[in-house]
Amino acid sequence: MDSAPSADRVGYLPAAGQTLMKLVVTGPFGVGKTTLIRTLSEIPTLHTEETMTQAGAGYDELPAVPEKTTTTVAVDFGRLTVPGDLVLYLFGTPGQERFFPLWEDIARGALGALVLADTRRLGDSFAVMDMVEEQGLPYTVAVNRFPDAPVYDDEVLRKHLDLHPGTPLVQCDARERRGSVDALIALAEHVLTRLPED
Repeated sequence: MDSAPSADRVGYLPAAGQTLMKLVVTGPFGVGKTTLIRTLSEIPTLHTEETMTQAGAGYDELPAVPEKTTTTVAVDFGRLTVPGDLVLYLFGTPGQERFFPLWEDIARGALGALVLADTRRLGDSFAVMDMVEEQGLPYTVAVNRFPDAPVYDDEVLRKHLDLHPGTPLVQCDARERRGSVDALIALAEHVLTRLPED
C-alpha cells in the first residue's frame, strides 16, 4: 500500500506535472480581497481574519466601510486549478497601511497581482498600485462592484486610476464566481505574456 499522502488528502499540494503560479490579491482596506479568494478557491481557504475592535478605530478607515466587522491581519490563501493543469495560488494581503510591512514578504515569489478597487474610493488604490509597481509585478485592476457604488465605464475608470494602456482592467462582483474567474484569467494571461518563452 502506498503511504504517500495524496494531493486530495493534503488539499493544498498540487499533483505532479502541474504548473504553479503564485498570485497576490491586493487592494485597500475593505475592498473584497477575502471574499474574492473564498469565491474562487477550490479548497477551504486559509485566512487570518479577526474581529475589528474599537482599538483600531483610529487607524482604520471605518467610515468608508461601516458594515465591515472583521479584517485580515496577515494573509488569506486559496488555490484554483484552471484548464491546462495551471494551478493558481492566491495570496491575499491586508489592506490597512499599518500592515504594509507584511506586503513585501507576501509578494515575494509572486508572478503578478490582482488589485481590487472600489469606485466609492478609487483614490485609496494608488498606494497599493505604487507598491505593486515598485515590486515590478505585472498587475490587473479588478473593480469590485458593490451594490451601492457608482458605476462607470472602463474608459472613465482607466482615466481616474491613471492606468498604463497595457494594464488590464476588469469589473466584477467578488461574491460571484464567473466574474471573479474572469478577473483572475485576465491577470494570468497578462502575466503569461510577460514571462520568458522557456
